[in-house]
Amino acid sequence: MDQPFTIEHLVGAARAGDAGAWDELVDRYLPLVTAVIARFRLSASDADDANQTVWLRLVEHLDGLREPRALPGWLATTARHEALALIRRRNRDLPVDPGTTTFEVDGDNPDLDDDLVRDLRAQALRDALEELPPKRRELLLLLLADPPVPYDEISARLGIPKGSIGPTRARALEQLRGSRALRGWAEETPARQGGSHDVFD
Repeated sequence: MDQPFTIEHLVGAARAGDAGAWDELVDRYLPLVTAVIARFRLSASDADDANQTVWLRLVEHLDGLREPRALPGWLATTARHEALALIRRRNRDLPVDPGTTTFEVDGDNPDLDDDLVRDLRAQALRDALEELPPKRRELLLLLLADPPVPYDEISARLGIPKGSIGPTRARALEQLRGSRALRGWAEETPARQGGSHDVFD
């Protein structure tokens, strides 16, 4: 099995006009963008509009991306901004009865911020897993499965002795901790507190 392309490679290739690299970026990060937008409970059509706008923004700004590893954070923050902007536009367009309570959007909702951090952390972990050799990645996914996969089955599936599962897991976790994706997550966390749009020139 071929190793997945790194985000640095995909961003560089997409900038150069490689449609396949662009498709891979969308496939890889569409779940993140969709999850962030879903927090706002938009209608299906509004959610689609917000999602499409996020990718249009990326087309506009991809050449200015200074640090490719910051792309997931930028996408998540942009998705949040676009969803909030759409909600505000919809509220302005709706007729309001002065005798009723209007719906106000809190742009600094801490619960949404926590959800955003969790989404970004989960995406960083998925990206880190993609950096592992296929057999180590599959081993970790099997060990994390719910319900747990018995060691006998893991041994049979991966063709490795039961006694080597523990040591292989330890090496895989060490490689995961040193992955570009998780290092990038750790490096970007302080900047993320103030937003992610400054990763573009």
